[in-house]
Amino acid sequence: MNIKQIKAAIIEFAEQKSASAPESFFEVFEEFMSGLESGTIRAAEPSGNEWLVNKWVKQGILLGFKYGKVIPFETDGSFKFFDKDTYPTQYMNGSVRNIRIVPGGSTVRRGSYISSSVTMMPPMYVNTGTFVDEGTMIDSHALVGSCAQVGKRVHLSAAAQLGGVLEPIGAMPVIIEDDCMIGGNTGIYEGTRVGRRAVIGAGVILTKSTPVYDLVNNTVLRATEDSPLHIPENAVVIPGSRPITNNDWAAEQGLSVQCPIIIKYRDEKTDASTTLEELLR
Repeated sequence: MNIKQIKAAIIEFAEQKSASAPESFFEVFEEFMSGLESGTIRAAEPSGNEWLVNKWVKQGILLGFKYGKVIPFETDGSFKFFDKDTYPTQYMNGSVRNIRIVPGGSTVRRGSYISSSVTMMPPMYVNTGTFVDEGTMIDSHALVGSCAQVGKRVHLSAAAQLGGVLEPIGAMPVIIEDDCMIGGNTGIYEGTRVGRRAVIGAGVILTKSTPVYDLVNNTVLRATEDSPLHIPENAVVIPGSRPITNNDWAAEQGLSVQCPIIIKYRDEKTDASTTLEELLR
């Protein structure tokens, strides 16, 4: 089946709303999963300067959960878990594709695309529907949530969290474009797009509802109903705070709320601070 045929079949299965798996579902689902794992099918993809959400891909993933059965899995007789039979762990032919998965409790779930020269440090987790492009580093305790799209030569530092998005169907997943540096203990969630070469400092939290204060251009960046929160190319974002001014008691106590700040845009000095990443690859 080609992608158009798989798409048409997935949409038809979703519209049927059958309580049990329709005839031929699992045959189509296998081809669908193979497409996700080869990178030819994506939950979201670039179109010019924008990103398009492929709703039917999320429908296919959700159908896999709906029609899958919970079964026991066992690895080498020592590690057991229980999950849907439609979403086992994915075998990585790392020696052929130059993919490193360092031992220590990492998992890549079926339906994920992992490109060549990706390095994964333990423990970390890559969920279904994700796309991780070549040369990216996923560090310890990092999460690449369902349908997240990660570009080339990205570094997800220790404990970085890219939130997963399956529902609502049309929601924009997390987008991390090429050559980004994502700092430790960051949280980047649904409806956020991080532009090329941006640096997200340790501890920054970004969501669709988060305002971002650009000190360079004296403006506030926000998502809209039709577009995600977009961190511009080369932006350097750090955690900050702003005072609570609409509540007298909060003002008396000197309380503030966390807010991300674009402190500058990437320059040669910023690049020098990330040179170490090239030496590790």
